[in-house]
Amino acid sequence: MSALLQVKNLVKRFESGGGPLGGPKQIVRAVNHVSFDVERGQSVGLVGESGCGKSTVARTLLRLVEPDEGSILFDGIELRNANSAQMRTLRQRIQIVFQDPFASLNPRLTVRQTLSEPLRVHKLGTSREIDARIGRTLDEVGLPNTALDRYPHEFSGGQRQRIGIARALVLDPELIVADEPVSALDVSVQAQILQLLERLKQERRLSFVFVSHDLGVVRHFCDEVCVMYLGRIVERGNTAQVLDSPLHPYSRVLRDCSPVPDPAARITLNRITGEIPAPTNLPPGCTYHPRCAAAQADCRAQVPVLKEVSPGRDAACFHPLVKA
Repeated sequence: MSALLQVKNLVKRFESGGGPLGGPKQIVRAVNHVSFDVERGQSVGLVGESGCGKSTVARTLLRLVEPDEGSILFDGIELRNANSAQMRTLRQRIQIVFQDPFASLNPRLTVRQTLSEPLRVHKLGTSREIDARIGRTLDEVGLPNTALDRYPHEFSGGQRQRIGIARALVLDPELIVADEPVSALDVSVQAQILQLLERLKQERRLSFVFVSHDLGVVRHFCDEVCVMYLGRIVERGNTAQVLDSPLHPYSRVLRDCSPVPDPAARITLNRITGEIPAPTNLPPGCTYHPRCAAAQADCRAQVPVLKEVSPGRDAACFHPLVKA
């Protein structure tokens, strides 16, 4: 059986410069030939430094940002070919949870209005059926029905994110794109939201594309992970294997820069040296080579292709690491 979501050679470019003050236009390849699959019931993480393109990938999946090239197949349907009416129907099956729970909810709408709006837009049920459905969904995310007639400012950040999750769930989607869903929350609240998402994933058999810069969160939640650098995937595979034994030098440094959530553990954090190249002026060859201690002549001359290095493990590196 084919994967629920198949992303092939996805490309998104943005233009910069050339405004009222003049100057040459420059092209930024925010997403540069990205490919990955998401199986039913699976969670796939996209990780990397800020500006690597992971959130742009997330938004292109729902065509909130229109991709320039590539294919996005959802359950065998090419989303890039879908018209607005078809996309409206498909968005019942694909929903998004945004990063900032304070900005993603309309402050003028009550929780009841926020959750009922998607159902009314898609004409799913009578008023009584809609009320029953949003009541069940609110209970599912751990909020009481007394919350229905309150406004977003009356809730904490964690409660607001639960409302955002409920809004995504109310249409009974099959795939949820979670764009940094816990990064704006306190650590203790992060754990609660992750436990909620894990429970929902198991009970509803949901699939996730999970964007995060926190490797600890990704290790906890994601089955597979794609490590991104300057718009490209540089490593892809089982989450535990990638984080425990990274093949790409960037994956190793990214892991070694991440704190371990154990106060008893004594570790020395490394840091990524060098500056990220300007996205409008990428270096030749491997884009990571200016920051890579293991770079050789071929790294500076050719762009490495993402390919299988060991069973189930892909890396875009001419000299993959033997062991971490």
